Amino acid sequence: MNPGTVGQDPFDTGVAHSARVYDYILGGRTNYAADREAGDAMCREWAALPVHMRANRRFMERASHYLAAEAGIRQFLDIGSGLPTSPNLHQVVQEVAADSRIVYIDNDPIVLAHARNLLTSTSQGRTAYVDADMHNPNRILTTAQFQGLLDLQEPVGLLIIGILHFILDTDDAHGLVQHLLDPLPTGSYLAMTIGTADFAPQEVARVAAEYKRQGMPMQLRTYDEALTFFDGLKLVEPGLTQVHRWRPNPGQEAVEDRAIAMYGAVARKTS
Repeated sequence: MNPGTVGQDPFDTGVAHSARVYDYILGGRTNYAADREAGDAMCREWAALPVHMRANRRFMERASHYLAAEAGIRQFLDIGSGLPTSPNLHQVVQEVAADSRIVYIDNDPIVLAHARNLLTSTSQGRTAYVDADMHNPNRILTTAQFQGLLDLQEPVGLLIIGILHFILDTDDAHGLVQHLLDPLPTGSYLAMTIGTADFAPQEVARVAAEYKRQGMPMQLRTYDEALTFFDGLKLVEPGLTQVHRWRPNPGQEAVEDRAIAMYGAVARKTS
């Protein structure tokens, strides 16, 4: 998802874009020379960056499976969906319940083109893509796709994965998350990952500096700062933890804590 910063034009393939850098580092093919150069520069600063990004993606899969299989959620709002990378959210949840409905949000037109071609729902369920930015939650909440696909009389799973570190406190990060949560009914869930430098401060600081140099400033948060985003919600066990430690699958590859710069949690809206 585009951080929305001045000078980062999602139409300009000569400028690195966060969604395409992420795609490149994950081994995808929907990226351009500028994205590859930026990704390579970031990996030179921290060789564990691909491990970290894969762990963030795996968290999305486990969290969304939990929401569908254990929490019984059947409709989802995915903020900053990024380029399609199998398995995508709808594939995970529709494998549990084929009638699940998913609204994807991103603001990169290249993501939009690929999403429309690749994010194909089951016949029982539905998917939709909204070209919008988390910095403008009103735009998201008033679209025909959001209002037409999601029934706000029933719980919704809100996913904000791998994007919050691009939302600065000066942008009112807490307020933006709350704005998206407010219309969702009791029993809805928030699944979110939050970038941190708590475990490899020097290396992660260098990566953040490279992102900023590429026109994508980010804000890394401590454990206590990350925890405040879940105020008023009931955390699902094991609470807020590094993403690779949140309900790992049996046989999951061992990863050192220093290789992960992301906290993750799932929490339930109780009122």
